[in-house]
Amino acid sequence: MFSCQRVNGSHGTYSINLSPSFTSFLLPAPLPTWPQGRGFSVGTINLGELEVAEISRFDFVWGSHLSHDKRKNVSFYKPLGIPEGFFSLGHYCQPNGKPLNGYVLVVKDSGSQIRNNDDSEPVCSPALTIPLDYTLVWNSDEGMGIHDHSTGYFWVPKPPVGYKALGFVVSTQPGKPYLDEVRCVREDLVDDCETCGLLHESFSKYRKISFKVFETRPCNRGMLGKGVSVGTFFCCSSSSSSSSSSSQLGDKMAVVCLKNKNSKWQHGMPNLDQIHALIHHYGPTIFFHPKEVYFPSSVSWFFKHGALLFKKAAGESSTGEPINADGSNLPGGGSNDGEYWLDCPCDDRRKVLMRGNLESTQLYVHVKPALGGTFTDIAMWVFSPFNGPATLKIGPTNISLRKTGEHVGDWEHFTLRISNFTGELHSVYFSQHSGGVWISACDLEFIEGNRAILYSSRSGHASFPHPGNYLQGSSSLGVGIRNDCSRSNFWLDSSSRYQIVAAEYLGNDDVAEPPWLQYMREWGPMIVYDSRKEFDKIIKRLPRSIRCSVANFVDKLPVELSKEEGPTGPKEKDNWLGDERW
Repeated sequence: MFSCQRVNGSHGTYSINLSPSFTSFLLPAPLPTWPQGRGFSVGTINLGELEVAEISRFDFVWGSHLSHDKRKNVSFYKPLGIPEGFFSLGHYCQPNGKPLNGYVLVVKDSGSQIRNNDDSEPVCSPALTIPLDYTLVWNSDEGMGIHDHSTGYFWVPKPPVGYKALGFVVSTQPGKPYLDEVRCVREDLVDDCETCGLLHESFSKYRKISFKVFETRPCNRGMLGKGVSVGTFFCCSSSSSSSSSSSQLGDKMAVVCLKNKNSKWQHGMPNLDQIHALIHHYGPTIFFHPKEVYFPSSVSWFFKHGALLFKKAAGESSTGEPINADGSNLPGGGSNDGEYWLDCPCDDRRKVLMRGNLESTQLYVHVKPALGGTFTDIAMWVFSPFNGPATLKIGPTNISLRKTGEHVGDWEHFTLRISNFTGELHSVYFSQHSGGVWISACDLEFIEGNRAILYSSRSGHASFPHPGNYLQGSSSLGVGIRNDCSRSNFWLDSSSRYQIVAAEYLGNDDVAEPPWLQYMREWGPMIVYDSRKEFDKIIKRLPRSIRCSVANFVDKLPVELSKEEGPTGPKEKDNWLGDERW
């Protein structure tokens, strides 16, 4: 175990391990005592036959030094401080260019039994067992980097029939690890998993074999997903003469994770008092650009100040129907069938609505289970009456587009992912137009304790973790749509300006959804305009050397930049029931 000391930093507090040299991330402020109730933040979660605990303290094992750029190097760790009766499932991997900020789950047999699918007899085989043997997947002498002149050996456990291995073991000795190092899990207690982010890749020129290390995530994710991420990594070696998808590991280890088979699988989720406490403690501050014109507002402000409901059957001459402040006269349910849409009136009220009203703004909160109920996702939705025009960047030149990117009604969101074991903030999802990105807590900026900072891009309202000019396009060519973010005197405190609009697992008695949330149609009209002509005029003025590249980029622009179209509401988004796009 390494000694450590606490050091305050602008992005948080770091626990500096004095031997060897790496840092562990700590949030800037201590966690509060959360309100009591349910199984939230009690340290362990019951998955049925298995009980799991989260380990975020690690013992360094081995690391690669392939480059002077620390971001391209990785280190491997074993869990430290495993509670009595619990067992490791595998080791942890993380890039070196950031503070140590991750977790692995450790497991123990809960002593309960589940029944077969025919509900006749309980399964009698133990939930956990030791592996029969280990198979060497790779060693660093094959071409991977060297740390302190030592060799890293990567082992996959060989499970008995009817069991699965959920992780790998790393050692610095050629001898096989102890069989007691990890446990294998009975195959009916696991779920399908997939590789996602590539953590590391190396290649042996002599043997022409590549070695890759991946992060993993459950295939069965989202609000109803039962897949539980273990936090371990997946690795494989493959020959350059074989297909890109094949590996020398073969079928010895399928990529699997745990599965929450507890009949009360949402038991670890926070109750309503705990949700409010989490938002008060972690609710980010949103900063808008100093030159922002199109601010958010509350939904009720938008309705009360002139927004209108239009119906296709009423014809083009329809003047629209006023909307009640709570949206109770909007058509509810169904799907986006194109029969209805919202718009601003064509009088003096239109400009007022387009500019929004920051003082009235509330964030609309959807609370849902994540990763099999081991995490809580707090999705915070922001409504803006109008999305402004885009700015095209071509090298050093910035061109303000007249209509491209404009549309009435704009829904953006960010999501806090919180550990149900401890109540600690794990990461924040930043939605950015049609996609987004998860940012670990260690890479966030904080203000006033453990509240993160978000930057809303000028006119388009995409969210980013740091100020700057983000390019939506080709950074290598310097061509794309600008997303400008900066701190200003325009800001919004989500820790106090919010309304919980949905938390399905709590039931309707605790959280009643507002009527407007059931409106599944578009929050603005569709007006198609020929933005290609505007782009063609710009392209013709460019040097011949870059015309073709810019034209190819324009062809790949998102569809929302070629027409004015209002978005659908939060419940029509894929991430309402599903996971964020990552």
